[in-house]
Amino acid sequence: MTDPVKPAARPANPRFSSGPCAKIPNFSLDKLNDAPLGRSHRAAVGKAKLKAAIETTREILGVPADYRIGIVPASDTGAVEMAMWTMLGARGVEMLAWESFGAGWVTDVVKQLKLDATVREAAYGEIVDFAQVDFDKDVVFTWNGTTSGVRVPNGDAIPADRQGLTICDATSAAFAMDLPWDKLDVTTFSWQKVMGGEAAHGMLILSPRAVERLESYAPKWPLPKLFRMTKGGKLIEGIFEGETINTPSMLAVEDYLVALDWGKSIGGLPALMARANANFAAVQDFVDARDWIENLAVDPATRSNTSVCLKFTDPRIVDGAGFAKAVAKRLEAEGVAYDVGAYRDAPAGLRIWCGATVETADIAALMPWIEWAFEAEIAAQTRAA
Repeated sequence: MTDPVKPAARPANPRFSSGPCAKIPNFSLDKLNDAPLGRSHRAAVGKAKLKAAIETTREILGVPADYRIGIVPASDTGAVEMAMWTMLGARGVEMLAWESFGAGWVTDVVKQLKLDATVREAAYGEIVDFAQVDFDKDVVFTWNGTTSGVRVPNGDAIPADRQGLTICDATSAAFAMDLPWDKLDVTTFSWQKVMGGEAAHGMLILSPRAVERLESYAPKWPLPKLFRMTKGGKLIEGIFEGETINTPSMLAVEDYLVALDWGKSIGGLPALMARANANFAAVQDFVDARDWIENLAVDPATRSNTSVCLKFTDPRIVDGAGFAKAVAKRLEAEGVAYDVGAYRDAPAGLRIWCGATVETADIAALMPWIEWAFEAEIAAQTRAA
């Protein structure tokens, strides 16, 4: 069996990592020249930059005026942990998981906080039945499963008159999906996902109901300084006005501001969503036309438009995990796609980031290369047999 011919076109940007994600189009380091390096984040210039990051986030995402937005340490992980450690335990808890990060939150709540939580899990490629969830309890879930490519299709199943809080890890959804703020009490994400910012900073968005919980409930376990959001029973408002708990990177802040400004310049959230949707469509159209590859997400309504996960289904494949890794290795060796292997805990396959900072032309150029790598690996496997 002869090797297939390599495609002529190549992606201009081969960066399809699911985090940190591709920088905004035409990014260059000189765009960060206005960063107040060597200045205190507590100085007027630092506070202004941090406040601008909060308010521009509010503007683009359409976050209600009475919701607080804070910049917190340790990326999305830090934001989720802050929410769980400070708010859970006041009432019953339901933990929803359909991929590795959701499973990680289950571990923290059950084994670290030792709460008697109801755990609802679905296999990779599927999602839990939200109709079975008791929203009079506090509910923790990911909006978009970054490692499974499965997302919540909408917020219709979340009741407006719920008694519990909804704590939503939206790190690969914010800026690419329409989040229903009236259904979300705590929402978290990181800069390095859809907007392609630098890592280590997280965003924590609190509804008035979440603030009420913080001010009326004190957990039975001790809280480290990085998790404390109240003092004397009142919310520390400064956290949500740019007075961060610890020292942020002003270079990373500037990078996030540049990405936000780009998002505004192209038309805000509708334009960002449209870019992600177009990228996803370019992948899905390719997959639909072939019988050897499929979207890992079973239900089309739950397919992610950012972290698109694919699986190989050709019956000639002997070692699924080895085959997928070999395909990803070929793509990287050719310089056409970096970091597209499936997450280590996920089923074998590929994961292609289709968020708003990725150009659809690059996705379109990548797809023939995936076919080439697949055929080349099939040929190699046949020769070795």
